[in-house]
Amino acid sequence: MKTVVVIPARYGSSRLPGKPLRELAGKPLIQHVHERALAAGFEDVLVATDDGRIRQVCEDFGARVAMTASTHETGSDRLAEVVQQQAWPDDTIVVNLQGDEPLTPVANLHQLARNLERFPQAGIATLATPIRSKEDFFNPNVVKVVRDEQGMALYFSRAPIPFQRDDGAELGSYALRHIGMYAYRAGFLKAFAGLMPSYPEQLEKLEQLRALSHGYNIHVDIAAEMPGTGVDTGEDLLKVEELLVRMAKQ
Repeated sequence: MKTVVVIPARYGSSRLPGKPLRELAGKPLIQHVHERALAAGFEDVLVATDDGRIRQVCEDFGARVAMTASTHETGSDRLAEVVQQQAWPDDTIVVNLQGDEPLTPVANLHQLARNLERFPQAGIATLATPIRSKEDFFNPNVVKVVRDEQGMALYFSRAPIPFQRDDGAELGSYALRHIGMYAYRAGFLKAFAGLMPSYPEQLEKLEQLRALSHGYNIHVDIAAEMPGTGVDTGEDLLKVEELLVRMAKQ
């Protein structure tokens, strides 16, 4: 199967406007992410944006760019437009690498693509990591996932799931934090664009629940490596820049 990486990149950000173009270690953030995608060695890497400024910068450093609508409500909708534009076959594997994740382990990108090949019944593959603290388990900003014996998602929630009835029990291997990394089959993305938002999705504000509500399988694996630090704030920029400089000296 053909495997491609698409990097969604929006200029607007409530906490860090113009985030993809912010400079880290002498390069814009989006260029660091693009280089990480190239390091994975997949057949194609494409930046998807709705902003001409991002397009110009990306083309200047040699990236392929797809211009998309500014009205997409979810990242999956934006990827669906790219799939249609590129006319990729339904069995193409599309790995979604967020434009603010320059430290994403390459091993995790390969893991996502490999799992879609291994589990043909899944339309989506994603990752999780163990939750070690009760504070995280009860934090609504930490998305939890429960999966079946084959690794398919049963449900995603901001609530603490699965909930232990007996008080005082220690968190076990069942407590998993969902990591927002995905690989999709192109055929699924084409179908997703036409699906109505589901009631659980609207309540939880989690777009992956739309797929579950409409009967699609999502494979969830434990991440091969811990996800790298993303960039959401100015403080994150400084932290990630320090890590990038340190890595370059190794």
